[in-house]
Amino acid sequence: MIYQKPLITSNTPPGVNPEAFQWFQTVDTDRSGFINHSELKQALVNSNWSTFNDETCLMMINMFDRTRSGRIDLYGFSALWDYMQRWRALFQQYDRDGSGSISGTELHQALVQMGYNLSPQFSEAVVQRFTIRGVRPGIQLDRFIQVCTQLQTMTQQFREKDTSMTGNVRLSYEDFLSGAMTRLM
Repeated sequence: MIYQKPLITSNTPPGVNPEAFQWFQTVDTDRSGFINHSELKQALVNSNWSTFNDETCLMMINMFDRTRSGRIDLYGFSALWDYMQRWRALFQQYDRDGSGSISGTELHQALVQMGYNLSPQFSEAVVQRFTIRGVRPGIQLDRFIQVCTQLQTMTQQFREKDTSMTGNVRLSYEDFLSGAMTRLM
C-alpha cells in the first residue's frame, strides 16, 4: 500500500481503523460502499510500486468478503488493512538486504520462525515458482502473503485430518481437492 499519512477525521465508524477508513474512501472510486477486485488491485502495491497480482487480490477479497458478493465493505477492508500491516512487518523483517523481495533463504527463515519444518529446497522451489521472469530471484510482498496464507490454510486442513498428530494422513484425492477448494477459493 502507498504510505502517505491520511487525514484522520472524527467520523470514522467504531471498530474501524482510522487509516483504513481514509484509504477506503480513497480506493472506493465508484462510491459504492464496497471495494471490488479492480479497486483493491489499484490500492495495493509492492515495494517496487508494482500492483498486487490478481490471484492475491482475489484471495484477499474471498477472505474478507463477509457477504460473498465479491466485494469488501468498510469493516472487511479495515480487517484486511490490519492483516496487511502484520504481513508487511513480517516481510520487512525477513527482507534482510532491503531489496523489496524475499530470497529462498529469507523465505525459509520466515517459515521456520512461523513453525514450519520444511526444507530449504521447498523454499527455493516456491521462490523459483513465483519469481518474475527477467529479475533476480525473489518474491514480492503480494506473493509472500499468498504463499504464507495458502500454507496456513493447507496446514489447517492437514491438521483436521491428522487427528493422532503423527504428521501423516490418509485421504482420497477428491477429499484433498474438496478441502483445498473450500479454503482457498
